[in-house]
Amino acid sequence: MQGLSELSLDEIEQIAHSMGNLLWILFSGGEPFLREDIVEISNIFYKNNKPAILTYPTNGLFPDLIKEKTLEILRQCKKSVVVIKLSLDGLGDEHDALRRMPGNFKRLMETYEALGGLLDKYSNLEIGINTLFCSENQYRMNGSKGIIEFVRGLNKVRTHTISMVRGDLKAKHYKNIDLRQYDKAIRTLKKNQKGSKEYVYSFKGGTLKAAQDNLQRHFIYQTMCQKRRLVPCYAGRLNLVLTETGVLYPCELFQRQIGNVRDNDYNVKKILQSQQAKEIIKAIKTEGCYCSHECYFTTNILFNPKMFPRLVGEYAKLKFQPL
Repeated sequence: MQGLSELSLDEIEQIAHSMGNLLWILFSGGEPFLREDIVEISNIFYKNNKPAILTYPTNGLFPDLIKEKTLEILRQCKKSVVVIKLSLDGLGDEHDALRRMPGNFKRLMETYEALGGLLDKYSNLEIGINTLFCSENQYRMNGSKGIIEFVRGLNKVRTHTISMVRGDLKAKHYKNIDLRQYDKAIRTLKKNQKGSKEYVYSFKGGTLKAAQDNLQRHFIYQTMCQKRRLVPCYAGRLNLVLTETGVLYPCELFQRQIGNVRDNDYNVKKILQSQQAKEIIKAIKTEGCYCSHECYFTTNILFNPKMFPRLVGEYAKLKFQPL
């Protein structure tokens, strides 16, 4: 069925053409590098939307493939920062067990080394690590042999982010979180910024983004403790999710469709002006949902004027700290 098939490159071209310039595009998955035309898709959005940042989360299982496709993206999207986020949820066998994939950690490190070889030639490449914080690894974050300290020793990695487990998981035991451990982990990340430029992004405006990360982690912790929304959400206004079959959602967790681009001449702006879109955005404002979605906290903080004083304060601490 056409409605269930993946969007073609021609369809993606029409979608991209319907939008203006974009700040940030994240290619999610599954594993985005397994899509054969990921380079072509990236180039379509690059040409049409001039994104400042292109982000690709990856499990690192295919070192040669990931390096090859990253290299092509870097060559074609020279004015965008290309961020490769390697997913590291444990060390050695613990990572493999959590991912249920023997040998994953070894191949992840091979991908890290392969991408590291591109850094000297491509200044628009940034390698980061993202760790999913869940009940299975929450006691492995800190300490001299913990995940945070291990990542700190990876000299080709510029940033380490920690994402709170979310969603309606079948294996609900992953969500048995001790929030004190999350608080301890984010305090360690913030402490590691002091006296160095570690964990501060290399791209223009990277210090501001690092300041936002600090606020974001604080608000995620407080949101989960208080079990309520503390910051207005711009889902459906500044953030959108486009599925591989053309369905638009305000976010991954608020599962009410805004519309399908195939039913609307591939025109995203047209969909966002619809009555259905307005009703969904109103529902987001009034229904009181809350979450820990890091991507949405980014825009909820950066584009909220009430956050500016705290954001400037965090920025000043990073920008003017002694080295």
